[in-house]
Amino acid sequence: MKKFLTISMLFLCLVISSCAKKQTVAPEDEFGEDQEQAEQVSDLDAALLEPEEFSQEPSIRGTDFDSKVSLEIIYFSFDSSALPQSLVKVLKENAKYLKENPSVNVVVEGHCDERGTTEYNLALGQKRAVKVKEYYVQLGISPDRIATISYGEEMPQDTRHNEAGWAKNRRAETKVIK
Repeated sequence: MKKFLTISMLFLCLVISSCAKKQTVAPEDEFGEDQEQAEQVSDLDAALLEPEEFSQEPSIRGTDFDSKVSLEIIYFSFDSSALPQSLVKVLKENAKYLKENPSVNVVVEGHCDERGTTEYNLALGQKRAVKVKEYYVQLGISPDRIATISYGEEMPQDTRHNEAGWAKNRRAETKVIK
């Protein structure tokens, strides 16, 4: 009887200990950021999503792009829409082609890496596309010939999930409209 009572008590202790409440830890977001960092990113999202005034742009719906004509790609730094000074020469070469071909219309596509929210990346991609368009206009290209669009993170050039891949995805591409 003593043996049965001892075994019953051990079983009861085992059942009670396995039902102990687990300690919870504050959840981190998918990038390992704590709550304060996540709030800062939300503030950046809100700032980028504030409405901007864009000039009337040509429509690019239902158009194809000429894959034979390749204008150079502009790559951006992380979380930036500032045009890199090292690529000003590339932009001038692209503008030179556009000046030599006045009947050519283009679309500037803004792209981002996969980090950040969809809304944030779409807004940042648009800012990148608009910066390139503004520079072309400063170089003498008519704004009526240049449309902009943002794809955010949706069309990666490189699918690796590391800095080398992300660096190739932070870009603006100028594509010729057929």
